[in-house]
Amino acid sequence: MSTPDAPHLRVRLDLSYDGAAFAGWATQPGLRTVQGTLEEALATVLRLPSVRLTVAGRTDAGVHARGQVAHVDVPATTWEAVPGRSDRTPGEALVVRLAGVLGRGGSPRGASDVVVHRAVAAPTGFDARFAAVWRRYAYRLADDVACRDPLRRHDVVWHGRALDVAAMDAAAQHLLGEHDFAAYCKPREGATTIRTLLDLRWRRVPAGEPDAGLVVAAVRADAFCHSMVRALVGACLAVGEGRHPVEWPGQVLAAGLRDAAVTVAPAHGLTLEEVAYPADHELTARAVQARARRVLPGP
Repeated sequence: MSTPDAPHLRVRLDLSYDGAAFAGWATQPGLRTVQGTLEEALATVLRLPSVRLTVAGRTDAGVHARGQVAHVDVPATTWEAVPGRSDRTPGEALVVRLAGVLGRGGSPRGASDVVVHRAVAAPTGFDARFAAVWRRYAYRLADDVACRDPLRRHDVVWHGRALDVAAMDAAAQHLLGEHDFAAYCKPREGATTIRTLLDLRWRRVPAGEPDAGLVVAAVRADAFCHSMVRALVGACLAVGEGRHPVEWPGQVLAAGLRDAAVTVAPAHGLTLEEVAYPADHELTARAVQARARRVLPGP
């Protein structure tokens, strides 16, 4: 067993999960969460009393991830010992052994709803949360019965009304840029709601592409506050259904207050697709910048 002052190193984990059976990412007493499940598996494989994960973006209950990133700090000697007598690298061995632990009792046999695809020693300055420069989500809907695939019912929302996708895309353009998104966030004490929304695009996916026939939003920002993506989607849906004009989501944003007319869209349509980081030599500076308290520039 390592001593508290033993050299540690940071390990980056790239992972994905089906959020259907999880009560979100963050550990909660008595509930099954992604963080709790993965920390338990890591502690088992690494033979440590406990481990603590830091994640790029904490997802809500029911939300999925295809490109989630986390990090964990472990004793260097523990990391080096992971391969045992095999000729695998520590990262390769950790991925294989985690798959075995997470797949125990799985149905089908060996399957798991959380998978670690890659584990590597992280470069100096890497922080899964604070060093990220943007996160990209996708939100998927089927507004046509012909596009309802029962095998996709856990990650595609079946919407009962036809949507005007062009109007939704036009409405989304009123939300881009750096703003206080208080009108689209569930506030958390002491947390800022200022974010930079880099992209929000709606399209009906053409034949021949993955997700053909579905209405899909691509959403990218430097960071998101609680329920922000699903609230933005809900506002755009109100436009797509013809209940509000194209300008309305931007007007709600400018008002700066939660609007009861903005419905938070169902969680299961949302998937975290990708998290981006700067070049290695810029990681430390990016983490410092992200930790700073944000304020909007004055007039």
